[in-house]
Amino acid sequence: MAEPRKTTRARKMARRKTARKNTNKTTARRPSPARRKPAARKASPKRWSQRVTRESDALDLKRGLFKQTDPKKIAASLKRSAERSSRRKAGAYRSALSMLTFYINRAGKTLPKTQRDRLQRAKAELKHQFGRE
Repeated sequence: MAEPRKTTRARKMARRKTARKNTNKTTARRPSPARRKPAARKASPKRWSQRVTRESDALDLKRGLFKQTDPKKIAASLKRSAERSSRRKAGAYRSALSMLTFYINRAGKTLPKTQRDRLQRAKAELKHQFGRE
């Protein structure tokens, strides 16, 4: 009776074993796929949220906008940027508010309480300036 045919994997493994036996031990061999180091992955860029804030498709923000101390100035600058932008996908109010929220969320625990409160007041001021109260 004939033996059942080997699976593809079994045939490949058998070929590898015979190839290893036939190689000259003095020549340098490539490591087997199981022993190879994994391909180096491209390191994720650091501070991606900083890059989004700087290069956002939605708004061209004034440099140092979120460092300002007056919530009214922050809101006015966001409004101006949102209204002038031709690349935004949503309305001006929505784009401005989402950029402000994005900055607050990405700063996380590292954002000082005074700055967080200031940005929250800027949110309320933004609503007022767009007449959404």
